[in-house]
Amino acid sequence: MSRYGAMFGPDITFLGVDRCDVNDASTYADADVVIIGAPFDGGTSNRPGARFGPNALRQACYLPHDGSRPSLALRVDGLKDLRVYDAGDVEMYSGDVETSLSSIEEAVHKIASSGAIPLILGGDHTVALPDARGTARAFTERRTSMIHFDAHADTGNIQFGHLHGHGTPMRRLIESGAIRGDRFLQIGLRGYWPEPETLDWMAQQRMRSYEMTEVVARGLEECLTEAFEIALDECDQIFLSVDIDVCDPGHAPGTGTPEPGGLTARQLLDSVRRICYELPVAGMEVVEVAPPYDHADITAYLGNRVILEALSAMARRRKDAGGGPGWNPLQPLLDGR
Repeated sequence: MSRYGAMFGPDITFLGVDRCDVNDASTYADADVVIIGAPFDGGTSNRPGARFGPNALRQACYLPHDGSRPSLALRVDGLKDLRVYDAGDVEMYSGDVETSLSSIEEAVHKIASSGAIPLILGGDHTVALPDARGTARAFTERRTSMIHFDAHADTGNIQFGHLHGHGTPMRRLIESGAIRGDRFLQIGLRGYWPEPETLDWMAQQRMRSYEMTEVVARGLEECLTEAFEIALDECDQIFLSVDIDVCDPGHAPGTGTPEPGGLTARQLLDSVRRICYELPVAGMEVVEVAPPYDHADITAYLGNRVILEALSAMARRRKDAGGGPGWNPLQPLLDGR
């Protein structure tokens, strides 16, 4: 596993935050959050291009890249009130899925085990398996739940003859035991997949999926509140997965498998803010931003703001809890693992 900086594009950090080396824990010993890129799109079933996502997410902003972003809504600066580093991209081996996923998992696990929150920039959703498993391994087994924003369930079994692809990671994750199926919450599903056999498997795992029809009928806030209660039942921390295609293609056109009828950008940002303020988030990913299909950087800007909303909410959570620099509510869980 190597740090090459950004693999596809200029070697920059997320909005100018300090660099670190994932292989040298001393470079992020004081970190609250470590950003790392996973520029892998070898698992796409339709349009590739998410390998360019990490670089786009790092630079999609019209403000100076000075390592500072004060939140108007939350009155904190997520890039300064938290200690945020960028470890660059994990080296991806073209055509070697298993090696690439293994490298991502080890990098994420190193970050999570250090006490910092890994924030992974995808990449297609195949990387959810190493992202969530690498995070969960740092804590007590089967005590990490998952909140997953997506148009698609990603619970398929075989994709084009392979176990790994962006339509299968959630099945592989549950099969691995890293995340319990009955503590796996999906929000925003819609469209014309998966087929009945896959839905039956999901029901057997007792997964909870809030399809868009239910979100519209009940309201997003009510669905989120219910999901939070399930996520914290017998679990201590959350992994948050955001597939940008959870949003309607009008709000996020630059993605590989766009599905009409999704969340608005505002709904996604508000949801991420709630989750990162109200819940103990141990790890997070933003995936499926595919710049080649974007228009006027709409999708990259949204993904960038999802990350900033998360960081700002984490900073606000710490301030309101009275925690000073270096305060980590997850530390007792890491110490007791």
